[in-house]
Amino acid sequence: MSMRLSATVLTVVLLLLFGSGCGGQPGGGSLPREADARLKELGVDLDGWRAGGWRNWNPAAWLRGAEEFVNPVIDGLWGHDRMAGAREPYKNVPGNVGRETGVSDPEPAPVAARPVQTPYRASAAAVGKVFFDGPAGPMVCSATVVQDPARPGRSNLVWTAGHCVHAGRDGGWFRNIVFVPSYNDTGAPAGRLGALGSEQLAPFGMWWADGAAASDQWIAQGRTTGGDGAAFDYAVLHVAPEGGGDGRSLEETVGSALPIRFSGPAAPGIDVMGAWGYPAAAPFDGARMHSCTGRPGRLSLAPSQPTMYRIGCTMTGGSSGGGWFAPGADGRPALVSNTSIGPVPAAWLAGPFLGAEAQAMFAGFSRAFAAQPTP
Repeated sequence: MSMRLSATVLTVVLLLLFGSGCGGQPGGGSLPREADARLKELGVDLDGWRAGGWRNWNPAAWLRGAEEFVNPVIDGLWGHDRMAGAREPYKNVPGNVGRETGVSDPEPAPVAARPVQTPYRASAAAVGKVFFDGPAGPMVCSATVVQDPARPGRSNLVWTAGHCVHAGRDGGWFRNIVFVPSYNDTGAPAGRLGALGSEQLAPFGMWWADGAAASDQWIAQGRTTGGDGAAFDYAVLHVAPEGGGDGRSLEETVGSALPIRFSGPAAPGIDVMGAWGYPAAAPFDGARMHSCTGRPGRLSLAPSQPTMYRIGCTMTGGSSGGGWFAPGADGRPALVSNTSIGPVPAAWLAGPFLGAEAQAMFAGFSRAFAAQPTP
């Protein structure tokens, strides 16, 4: 069934759905230490890890298996300077990608990314940044708070790209992963971020990932450059607040979470789709949230892989992992994809179709955390 919603109406409905984050600043307490226990099982020295041992990227010791994710909290690690210096893991692809498959639609015309209305807590509270460490240093992506079927109204789940949490076939899990919803809430210029207080830079606090899942296909096939694995380039994080929080979930704290529409319509059945994120590569600087809206087309990287969505958009690296939204079955906005790849210079973005594989990954991850107490 075709989805008919103008770009203007979609933007208005998204603003209503995201709502104004009604939560306050988390504070007090400490994060559960399940990750610490896992590190001990793996023979990792916790004190050494927190003192900087996590910088050891020995390929032979890089944890890569689905069950090997660990992310012990290092309080205060992500200050302004580290966040400002984070690089973007942009998955750029050749300009002619997909043309040989016979399935892809013509390349869309570029659509200029537009700044999102501030404050973000009122216009797009569910969108934020993911910061993490890779072998080359601090890195940054975008992400979205999503609804958890096991915890209605109390989700601690965040959707992003696989290449924002795991290096794919050539590596393993990235480290020190945190989510910052509504980062730089007032949209201050990059040069002023150092003068902002935490209530503006991170209005809902820092949320450390204590669990992560990426698709099996991404872990086996993905690469952080090029198109390999892009059709399965998605991941989900379970997060908890640095400092322990006040008993509220992430969804309750920010006041919003998006439903995920798995196995939604193919691109020809969607009249308009919007992509949100924090582009950080030139001409952007990562300080402000942007969005693009347009009618999606199809991009096929290989006949044996799912066809991806593609829209014209000038967002650059840093927007990776940001949510793509379109009307769900009930007519309300739902997350239907995330930013995965795009060319350089930026002219379009492509995101994976979230089919049965994505749904199974998400459902299993949700069940795994269902029995744990909400922080």
